[in-house]
Amino acid sequence: MLRPMTQSSALIVGAGSGLSASLARTFTKAGMKVALAARSATKLAEFAAATGARTYNCDAAQRDEVEALFAQLDSEGHTPDVVVYNPSYRVRGPLIDLDPAEVEKTLRISAFGGFLVAQAAVRRMLPRNHGALLFTGASASVKGYAQSAAFAMGKFALRGLAQSLARELGPQGIHVAHFVIDGGIRSARRPEPADKPDSMLDPEAIAQSYLQVLQQPRSAWSQEIELRPWVEKF
Repeated sequence: MLRPMTQSSALIVGAGSGLSASLARTFTKAGMKVALAARSATKLAEFAAATGARTYNCDAAQRDEVEALFAQLDSEGHTPDVVVYNPSYRVRGPLIDLDPAEVEKTLRISAFGGFLVAQAAVRRMLPRNHGALLFTGASASVKGYAQSAAFAMGKFALRGLAQSLARELGPQGIHVAHFVIDGGIRSARRPEPADKPDSMLDPEAIAQSYLQVLQQPRSAWSQEIELRPWVEKF
């Protein structure tokens, strides 16, 4: 049985118009106050206005910006007890053609930023022995595809971070979960084929799964959830 919501404030880092927008709507309907952080918060204005979410500029791969974000939330009385790490960046191509600077950027955004955000969040959650960290993964979290070495490294690292934190922080009342989004997410720019209904992940359905994890009783916490449409091979 899912328990009533005990979380009151959520922060979504790496917010955009896709899954993050669905998460913002879902969390708001569940009674949480929502904050959205992105490298350029201006792109969030439309759906932030629709949900009443607050927006902030933050490059999650920069320690000073992450610290400033959490300090500002503290000062406004909106220290989050739910933090979703959702940024993503990738570079594709044959190994010998990859630009090392782009590979480094992929790793910083996909994984190192997750560490920075988690560290800042947990410093605030530990005194209360309460909170949740949710990490958005991908097919690449468990499968390293050809010509996608950098993205696989980043997502594997994020998954490893989530596993380690779940074991460390679960006994201290902090729920850590990793979501393997194994398939394409439906959007206006990326509609699914008419002859294959439900062949892409509905972002609203994904958001419901995040919410359900937040409602789990501590006696039966999930550490990892895999979500995929019926067409996806695994």
